[in-house]
Amino acid sequence: MREIKVQKSDLCIETLTKHLEYLGLCGDGTEAEDQILESLNGILLALAEDKQRSFCLLRESGIFLTLARILKGNPRCAVKAAHVLSEIAKNEEMKKPCIEAGLVPVLIPLLESRDQEMLLHTGRAIGRICYDNRDLQEELVKVGVIPSLARILTDYEESEPLVHVALLALYNLADLDTAKEALSKTNVAEQLVKHLRRAVNHERLEIVFEVLQALAENDALKVQLVEAGVPEVLSEILLRLQGSSQAEDTCIVKAASDLIVSLLLGDKYIQKIFAKGSLKLSITRRCLSISSWVADAHSSRELKVAKNNAKALASILSRHKNSQDGNCLRMVQLGVIHQLLDLLEKHVRSGDTSVQHAALSALQNLAIPVVSKVQMLEEGVAERIEALLRSESPPVQFKLLGTLRMLADGQADAAEILGQDPTLLSRLVQWCDMKDHTGVRGEANRLLASILHHNRSQEVVKAIQEAQGVKHLVSMTTSEHVATQNEALNALAVASAIDLETLEESFKESQLVQSLHKLLQDDNTSPEVKYNSMGLLCRLLNSGDLRQEIEEDKIKETLEQLCSHSNANVVKAAVTTLQVLRGDPPQ
Repeated sequence: MREIKVQKSDLCIETLTKHLEYLGLCGDGTEAEDQILESLNGILLALAEDKQRSFCLLRESGIFLTLARILKGNPRCAVKAAHVLSEIAKNEEMKKPCIEAGLVPVLIPLLESRDQEMLLHTGRAIGRICYDNRDLQEELVKVGVIPSLARILTDYEESEPLVHVALLALYNLADLDTAKEALSKTNVAEQLVKHLRRAVNHERLEIVFEVLQALAENDALKVQLVEAGVPEVLSEILLRLQGSSQAEDTCIVKAASDLIVSLLLGDKYIQKIFAKGSLKLSITRRCLSISSWVADAHSSRELKVAKNNAKALASILSRHKNSQDGNCLRMVQLGVIHQLLDLLEKHVRSGDTSVQHAALSALQNLAIPVVSKVQMLEEGVAERIEALLRSESPPVQFKLLGTLRMLADGQADAAEILGQDPTLLSRLVQWCDMKDHTGVRGEANRLLASILHHNRSQEVVKAIQEAQGVKHLVSMTTSEHVATQNEALNALAVASAIDLETLEESFKESQLVQSLHKLLQDDNTSPEVKYNSMGLLCRLLNSGDLRQEIEEDKIKETLEQLCSHSNANVVKAAVTTLQVLRGDPPQ
């Protein structure tokens, strides 16, 4: 049997030699064309029978220049020649002779053909010859191959082989900046959406995802992809694969999740989504379903899939911080907040900090608009977030503190709830001393200041005093950040107005008066900080012991100097503080 096979192979190679000899000598005319077609078919048969020996013979024969001549000057035989070339180009060693024979420039004009078979073989030949050759790929883009590929996707969308060839070509070219620029001038976004919807197998989906992921790196194309509805189609795919335990589906879900995040990075892109009423609601609802999927995940594979989708959801929402208040409120009303909190609670138990961090980013940004704060407080969000305090991850702690601060901002009820929670206050004071994570330390101090500033209750002042949080607020007044200094000064002034007697001893121990004096003396202190420092001093003068410290520290002389300060507000505050210090009625 083996001997018969060898004989057949030898005969095939012998026939191939004759065909190659003829092609090298062939002339013109119909009879010649018939023989050319027969010889080209003979090459294809030989390649099918014995690739290795056929490639060696082809490489030595000089067939490449003959194929170039046929492609340029013999329309009747050109399709078959392109087919032969596409098969030859499968071999890595055959690519160089193809390039040296100048076959790529010969092939490119054939992409304008209306013959689908010609397009198919030409596309395959170009793709195989140029694969992993950046210089050739750049040349392809330069001579205008991108519009041709876009046209194939548009004109032949029903032809699976042609679409596959065009998508593979885009996949190979999409990383080039020149290709992205050329694609931004076509309707490729709309076509990719169509083919994304129609993709039924994993291989096709993966190719389209790879192309989209590369294109999403270009701002102009990203806008086009969002406007074409790519995020909506991706969310449909995610829901379609919901609950699947197949490894291939897991890969698709991860790719779709990553792609959604890539498309929506940046406020202007998320605004494109929310500018479309129906699309906005559709994506929000689908995100909620995906989030619910997270809560129901049990197996490790399901959990991996769910986590990818949860990160996508959280990332979308976290980019929404500059959106209109109405959109944030709508998402809160649709239940996004509690879905995210379910997600957080689950992953605090599992220890997955990356998901916690992403979801907290979303919560923090949704808590910025006043209308959202009210809704979130009414639904008990503050209490649920506090339950997450057992997390030991600094990034999660940072976002947790920021979220609570956003809730407390301007909301006396929230400040009162937070300020009377001994567990929260205890953790806050610990975080205020954290040495190895300055972000957490700073955010803890800011939350403590926010609670005091927006609260109106003596109970909160006493609770913070008992938790030994006052000294940290005093330290804040000397921060290198002006905003932080002012937050501390305003918080201490409000707290002093509410219950100075409770705070008096802590102020003395932490040397608040002396800190304020240094701020007033320092020429580098900003006018606003000087102004707020004197406002706090006026509050402190209501305490006999603190008044005595102010007098002993000779702050009066500094105030008199500030009466000639260049800033009018500082001068006004200095005059007022001197009057209070002297016991004069304010003018």
